[in-house]
Amino acid sequence: MTDLKSALTLNAVMVAAEFIDRYMAAANGEYVKVYLYLLRHQERNVTVTEIADVLNHTEADVRRALAYWKRQGVLRDGEQPEAPDSPAAGDESAAALLPSEKAADPAVRKETRPRCTAEQMAGLAEKEEFTQLLYISQKYMNKVFTPRECEVFAYLYSQLGMSAELLEYLVEYCVQGGHCSIRYLETVALSWHEKGVRTAAQARQQMEAFTSEAFGVMKAFGLSDRRPGNSEMAMIRRWFHEWGFSKELVMEACGRTLRATHKPSFSYADKILSGWQSAGVRTMEDVARQDEKRGSRKPSGTGQPAKPAANQFHNFRQRDTDYDSMVLERLKERLGEKQAQ
Repeated sequence: MTDLKSALTLNAVMVAAEFIDRYMAAANGEYVKVYLYLLRHQERNVTVTEIADVLNHTEADVRRALAYWKRQGVLRDGEQPEAPDSPAAGDESAAALLPSEKAADPAVRKETRPRCTAEQMAGLAEKEEFTQLLYISQKYMNKVFTPRECEVFAYLYSQLGMSAELLEYLVEYCVQGGHCSIRYLETVALSWHEKGVRTAAQARQQMEAFTSEAFGVMKAFGLSDRRPGNSEMAMIRRWFHEWGFSKELVMEACGRTLRATHKPSFSYADKILSGWQSAGVRTMEDVARQDEKRGSRKPSGTGQPAKPAANQFHNFRQRDTDYDSMVLERLKERLGEKQAQ
């Protein structure tokens, strides 16, 4: 028999299961696109400009995505190889950010969450508080947990020491926000733990503070008659929680948005705050310095009045006629005529 070979050449990109299981669910979809593009082209230099053009993003969007994945540990700084077609000077390169081993190579990556042993799970199964927690959580999330999902709760409960009351509130919070993924729940739980949240009361206080911040933004935009949408809430959360801006700075950005656009625009405010984030702005004094820098970059005047632009409305010679004097003289003449009559 004649040897038959496939006419199709396999050209694929391998995505680590750990990235899909642990990171993808909690990430912004646009951030995932940036990561996948980097993964596809990690063998060559890739610039921020290139990614922005291909994915139809702004360069600020791409930089935010890269910063997010670096904070998550999914991207690491790497040596950038020299190449004849390397980007021109001043064009920021993203090629130096390589997929981190902990997300790109499951065989090398170590588990960040310790696995619970069968004995530990059996011991927890005998605790009424824990079994009640699993029962309530499954009801809330409208699903039957897999052994791996039960293990997440076991880790949070027994190893991180999060109380059943706190975990019940965590489930309620996630479900009300439209998130029923265990990975999302675990991400929020770890965030709370890092911030020192140890009780349900502390978690409620933190969420109430965020609700107050969100309401403040809606009120500043004149939208206090409705709740923020999902994309709007994502931006508000990024401003306060991811970028760590104070309420004063966010309100300032909202005010500048209204003055510039004369309407509420979350995307415009996001661009303002993104610029401040990149510039390291943290106080109103920093904002004033940024404004001063922008003002100093404007070309200075020569002291001479600006000449009107030469267009169809300004390309004729201006007359020096004093129309006010003409009208006044004409009025005097009419008054004189009436008196003579």
